[in-house]
Amino acid sequence: MPDISFYLLSSTSAQERYLFACKLIEKAYRSGVACYVLTDRAEQSQLLDNLLWTFRAGSFIPHQIYNGQIPDAPLVTLIGHQPAPAAWRHTLINLSTHCPEAFLHLQRLLEILDQNEETKAAGRQRYRQYQQAGISIATHNL
Repeated sequence: MPDISFYLLSSTSAQERYLFACKLIEKAYRSGVACYVLTDRAEQSQLLDNLLWTFRAGSFIPHQIYNGQIPDAPLVTLIGHQPAPAAWRHTLINLSTHCPEAFLHLQRLLEILDQNEETKAAGRQRYRQYQQAGISIATHNL
């Protein structure tokens, strides 16, 4: 069963949500953990890809948009709107509005919610799905 954490931001800004995702990605990378970031659509993936280059001066996180192939290099963060690769068992950061496929096989699942009503409603639904699967969930109010 995965270790699931919900991060609840006080902002209604999608930009703040993406910036917080960048910080989590950076923390994982520095800890030697590879991430898959699940989005809803290609435009959202591209936005996050661009933001990872600029969110912090001097920061470098190897990343790429997932094109169906796992990169040869270790610790590359993958960003995509399609399900994570079948062999993916590491950390998944969910910026999408739905539960990731095969979430029970992940080691860690991180959910980031802001105060936008649509984001919160979708997050509550995912929270219930995880609970119904018998997973305990940590919640962090930021």
